[in-house]
Amino acid sequence: MNSLVPNIFVSDIKATIAFYKAIGFKITMSVPEDGEDLVWVNMVNGSVTLMFQSFESLANDLPAISRTNGGSLLLYISLKNIKQFFDDIKDKVTVIKGLETTFYGATEFSITDNNGYVLTFAEHE
Repeated sequence: MNSLVPNIFVSDIKATIAFYKAIGFKITMSVPEDGEDLVWVNMVNGSVTLMFQSFESLANDLPAISRTNGGSLLLYISLKNIKQFFDDIKDKVTVIKGLETTFYGATEFSITDNNGYVLTFAEHE
């Protein structure tokens, strides 16, 4: 195996794109390519890649993908300069756990995205 890139299903792909752009992600690919009526996007920030896809786009091919947003997924994202990143985004997002140092020595904080998914950012010193 070489990598893992989650494909996260969302109800409102345009709002999801806006949220992730606000925390520094950029679109690298989309379907369709022209940006109109998007059903899938690939977004990147540094070496972190996430894919987002509308529930409706796979409803017929994969009916098991029928759950609601959020709740069952936490993305754990490692980065450098966590305090600066926290300061840059804290007023743009919902912070559910502020900066703290864990018992295993990492500095972390957690937010929810616009779909209710939890993102925990960590710097391992």
